[in-house]
Parts: sequence; C-alpha cells; structure tokens
Amino acid sequence: MNWIADKIKWIMLVSGLLTCTLFYAAIAPQAALNSFFGAALEGQLSEIIVRNWGALITLVGAMQIYGAFNDLNRSLIVVISIISKLTFVSLVLIYGRQYLGQAGTAVIIDLVIVILFVIYIISDRQKIINKI
Repeated sequence: MNWIADKIKWIMLVSGLLTCTLFYAAIAPQAALNSFFGAALEGQLSEIIVRNWGALITLVGAMQIYGAFNDLNRSLIVVISIISKLTFVSLVLIYGRQYLGQAGTAVIIDLVIVILFVIYIISDRQKIINKI
C-alpha cells in the first residue's frame, strides 16, 4: 500500500493522460463510438450526447492530472474518478456485455485504476489516523 501512496502522483498522471484521450469523442463522436464499441449511433442527439460524454470524461482526466500535482484536492479527485470509472464499468457490464470485445480493454484499465485509487484512499486515511 505504501508503494501506491508513494507513486500516486505518477499513477494519477498516467491515468489522467489515458482518460484525456476520450477528448477524441468530443471531436469525432462517430469514429470514437466505432473505435470503443464497434457500433455507431445515428442522429443529432447522438452527436450531442457522445460529444458531451467525451468532454466530461476528458474533464475527469484533466482533474486527475491536476490532482497529481495538488495534494490538497487529491483525495476528492480520486473519489470522483473512482465513481466515474465504476459507473462506466458497471454500465458496460450491466447493459453492454456485447461490447466487451471492443470496450474490454477500457473496462480492464479502468478497473485497475479503480483498485489503485481505492488502495490509495485507504492508505491516505491510515496516514491521517496515524497522525492523530
């Protein structure tokens, strides 16, 4: 656990950079959907929703990069990232198992990041308790 706490800056930086690659969905929504899920949505509404999804995920990535260098906000950013990533993973596993062939890599990466972030939160809490 100490290893993760000691390397959290780099873990968050790498995770943030990977997460920011979803900016692709904000620029080219149909191409991003084909790349991530092997499927496309049609119509203006899909353009709005997918572009918004890409922008929001990119913001989570940007927050992770910021949190890598800002100790004060790090725990909050890690918790928000955990919730965001678990939401995506849960939705794919509940409603989109047919997309696991395409989205499986993203699901696995997100689960690994969630595990690392949960371990960090636990170790961070231990440090606070030990100081008291």
